[in-house]
Amino acid sequence: MKHLWITLALGFCMAGSLAAQEPKPAPAPEDPYLWLEEVTGAKALDWVKARNAESGKELAEAPGFAALKADLLKIMDSKERIAFVNKTGPYYYNFWRDEKNPQGVWRRTTLEEYRKPQPKWDVILDLDALNKAEKENWVWHGAQILKAGGWRHVLVNLSRGGADAGVVREFDLDTRAFVKGGFELPESKGSLSWIDKDSVYVSTDFGPGSMTTSGYPRIVKLWKRGTPLSAAGPVYEGKATDMSVNAYYDDTKGFERHFVYRSPAFYRGELFLRAKDGKLQKVDVPEDATARPHREWLMIEPRSAWIVNGKTYAAGSLLVAKFDDYMKGKRDLTVLFEPTPRTSLAGSSWTRHHLILNVLEDVKNTLTVLTPGKDGWSRKALPGAPGYATVSMGAVDADENDDYFMVTSGYLTPTTLLHGAIGQAPSKLKELPAFFHASGLEVTQHFAASKDGTKVPYFQIAKKGLKLDGANPTLLYGYGGFEVSLTPGYSAGIGRAWLTQGGVYVVANIRGGGEYGPRWHQAALKEKRHRAYEDFSAVAEDLIARKVTAPKHLGTQGGSNGGLLMGNMITLYPKLFGAVVCQVPLLDMKRYSHLLAGASWMAEYGDPDKAEEWAYIQTFSPYQNVKATEKYPPTLFMTSTRDDRVHPGHARKMMAKMKDLGFDVRYFENIEGGHGGAANNAQSAQMNALAFTFLWQQLK
Repeated sequence: MKHLWITLALGFCMAGSLAAQEPKPAPAPEDPYLWLEEVTGAKALDWVKARNAESGKELAEAPGFAALKADLLKIMDSKERIAFVNKTGPYYYNFWRDEKNPQGVWRRTTLEEYRKPQPKWDVILDLDALNKAEKENWVWHGAQILKAGGWRHVLVNLSRGGADAGVVREFDLDTRAFVKGGFELPESKGSLSWIDKDSVYVSTDFGPGSMTTSGYPRIVKLWKRGTPLSAAGPVYEGKATDMSVNAYYDDTKGFERHFVYRSPAFYRGELFLRAKDGKLQKVDVPEDATARPHREWLMIEPRSAWIVNGKTYAAGSLLVAKFDDYMKGKRDLTVLFEPTPRTSLAGSSWTRHHLILNVLEDVKNTLTVLTPGKDGWSRKALPGAPGYATVSMGAVDADENDDYFMVTSGYLTPTTLLHGAIGQAPSKLKELPAFFHASGLEVTQHFAASKDGTKVPYFQIAKKGLKLDGANPTLLYGYGGFEVSLTPGYSAGIGRAWLTQGGVYVVANIRGGGEYGPRWHQAALKEKRHRAYEDFSAVAEDLIARKVTAPKHLGTQGGSNGGLLMGNMITLYPKLFGAVVCQVPLLDMKRYSHLLAGASWMAEYGDPDKAEEWAYIQTFSPYQNVKATEKYPPTLFMTSTRDDRVHPGHARKMMAKMKDLGFDVRYFENIEGGHGGAANNAQSAQMNALAFTFLWQQLK
């Protein structure tokens, strides 16, 4: 459901329980709304319930809300959705939610059966039944199946109410039951990963001093079956100021290796090869480069220019070397991809004998298959998706064969799943039905000139022959952070709730994202953050200048880092918009690094506790920049009590401050849902219906 409820991760490895993450630093005495940071405090929750009641009366009782919510839920629960699978051992696994299974079922089938229009599924774990038996509200967070031992042993990750923090429990695929006395990790943002059936790597909250200032584990241990967690042996200990550490075992036959990974901060990391005696050897690449071992190869992606033996390798390149040779000190690097001003590497995926490169060119995908041989690497281009659509490929089973899955998806073209093998044309496996009529709509790409002259691309989805009279209700979506690219994708929800009702939908590819690689992201970091906001406002101004819309008909929406973007549209560019939907946002940039996982994002925004950095951070901190004398657009703030990534206090305090100043604001906080905002389809439908009802009220 891409672009239906979009909240993109601000952190990759999460750690620490919700209770453990309550803010500890001494508060700023001038903040009268600090009490709203008490996530489950009685006074704060009473305030939340009162605001929810107000927004419910205004929006949930509005004409059309019930029908919209029902339609969105019908889409989310539809059995016609593609059940995407991943192959593990001989089976293809899927997690599925629908009307009968609101919390979902984990199930599997065979490829032969999966090819059928209505495959037979073998249900492994029913979360609704589990929740009923345990009187809990577990939300699925994935599973890791151990290859050794016949694909029987599983580590199941469950989250209470959808929070990042969760529990890990060992499950037996043969008995279809959790293993009594097996590996089990109490609720935390830690993790377990298999080594063999009797040992795992564990990183979690081991007690005082074991967590980083970002709230993630800084210690990883090796835990043996039949022993208490307290007896786990030390493997690696990071610094308190690190972001996180973890370890994993690569079980690729013939290339079995142990690795430890330390992340000092976002965009920085150190990878170590762990020997049998426990000694670590660093994979010697720059801290801001990504190093990925695969069989005999080492893939390296530098995020800044890297000079090796007198040769400079560009930021955003993809380099390859023989792993064993590299670890011995040799530096024979081959360039597999080098970016241009218009291209960036969107991803790469190995099959058994080939490497698939996915490159973005002006936010459109091109695919190439690379094959290593005696004379170097050969290349063969693959056809992409027609029109403005995203196409991606990934191996089905990189250990066994050269089969791949290909997925295509466009704003107006339903998502399609194909299956093939390198060298052969793929065949269609599944196709999403058209959930809305798109025959009278079209996708176009445009470029707006930002304040410094940079051309910023954006996609526009609208009726063919759109009347350019400035009267079209238009929704502008953006993110602009953490090198995340916004590429085309089919959204039945946007189609039903917005496009088929006559609205124009626009997606802005602003700096801070990854559409043009590291340079596009780094152009909006820290003191350069305003470039992201200048880019977004430039797109809004371009839509107005082209007479697609006018400020009173132009709405905007974003979540997470995109919520910070929305906060800055409210405070810095209020005259451009007629309505704002601000979801699970960062807003108080003075306090953000002391709330939940906030400290891990200082590489993106800066450290507000340093005077020289607060000097620029405060210029894009919406909470501090609200002015009683300004006129702001109508706004809907949305968040989740169980969001243990971005603290709900951000949205609460901003809402309270603006409400007390008399501005046109409303608020909804889902009690469950974590950073995604909702724990099941019904909650997702409710929250999206609220958002779109508000937008239509303000913009039509």
